[in-house]
Amino acid sequence: MKYTAAATAMMAALIASCTPGYSGPVEPVLIDPVASTDVTGTLFVANKFGNTLSKVDLATGKEALRLPSCTNPHELATSPDGEHVALACYGGTTIDIFQTSDLERIKSVDLGENAQPHGIVWHANGDLYATAEGRQSVFWIKDPISTAETFEYATGKQGSHMLAVSPDANTAWTTDLGSKTVTRIALKARIAPISVTVGEEPEGISLAPDGSALWVSARGSNEAYELDPVTMEVRRKLATGTFPLRLSIRPQGDVAVTSDLMDGGLSVIDLATATLARSIAVSSPEEAQERFQVTILWSDDGERIYVAETGSDTIAEVDYASGTVLRRLKVGDGGDGLAILK
Repeated sequence: MKYTAAATAMMAALIASCTPGYSGPVEPVLIDPVASTDVTGTLFVANKFGNTLSKVDLATGKEALRLPSCTNPHELATSPDGEHVALACYGGTTIDIFQTSDLERIKSVDLGENAQPHGIVWHANGDLYATAEGRQSVFWIKDPISTAETFEYATGKQGSHMLAVSPDANTAWTTDLGSKTVTRIALKARIAPISVTVGEEPEGISLAPDGSALWVSARGSNEAYELDPVTMEVRRKLATGTFPLRLSIRPQGDVAVTSDLMDGGLSVIDLATATLARSIAVSSPEEAQERFQVTILWSDDGERIYVAETGSDTIAEVDYASGTVLRRLKVGDGGDGLAILK
C-alpha cells in the first residue's frame, strides 16, 4: 500500500474544494471544442462530487444535458436496448434508473440498510447486478424496469467494490479492497463463495469476452493478475504503471488497459503473453496530481478509450492506435462512472 496515503490525500483535497451539490440546468461547456466526424454515440457520466448525471454527444463533443441524480453517484451501466442507464448511488442505498433520452428517473431500487452500491453490470439478459459494499454482498436485480426482484449474495469480504459477470450470468466476481481478495460467487448454484488474495488493494476487474480469463489490477502493489475464473488460481502477473485503479479489456479481447492514477498513464497489456506492450501518457505525472484519472471505458469498436479525469471535471478521449489524446470533454463536478451508447 505504498501509494495509498498519497492517493487518499489527493482525494480529500478534491472533496474539500467541491462546490455545493448541483441544483439546476447548466450551459454545456467544452474544453477543446472539436467535433468529430469519426465517432458517434452518447457518453453518460456520473459526477460524484456534484451529485449529477451528464449526457455527452460524442459527435459534437458537447455536454447536451446535466441533471441531478443521487448522493455520490459512482458506476453506470446502460440497458441492452439502449433506453435506460442505471446508476449506483454510492452515498446511499439505491440503484437509480434513468431514461437515456432525457435523464428522467423512472425507477429506484433500494438494496437495504448501509448498502453503498458501487460496481454495476447491466447484463445482456436484461438483469442488473451490483455490489453493495456496505453489506459485503452482491445483488442480482431481476427484471429491473418492472418487478425489480432482488437476490442478495454475501461475499463476506470488506470493500466488495467492482464487479464482473459471466456471459451466461451464472457467476459473478468482485474485487474486495479491504480484504485484499477477489471473490467468485455462484449466482444460480448452491456453492459457497471462493476468495483468493490478490496483491495489495485489488480494484480493477474485467472478464475476457470469451470467459476464459479474469484480469485484476491491484492498485497498492502496481500489478495486474490473470486468474482462472473457475478455480481462482493466479495464472500470471506483471508490473503496471503506478496505482492501477481500473482495468478494462478491449472488446476485441486482445489487450487490457489499466488506469494508472498516480502517473497519469494507461498500461497496455498483451493478454496472450501477459506482458506490458506499451504505455499511453494521458497526462504527465505532474498533471496527474490535478486530473486524478479514474474510470476507463472502451468504445465498442476498440478504437478509443475514454478516461474520467475526476479532478479536472473532464473526460479524455484517447485514440488507442496512436496513444494520442484527441480531445477533452467537459462534464460535471467529479466525473467518474462512465457508460456509452452507440
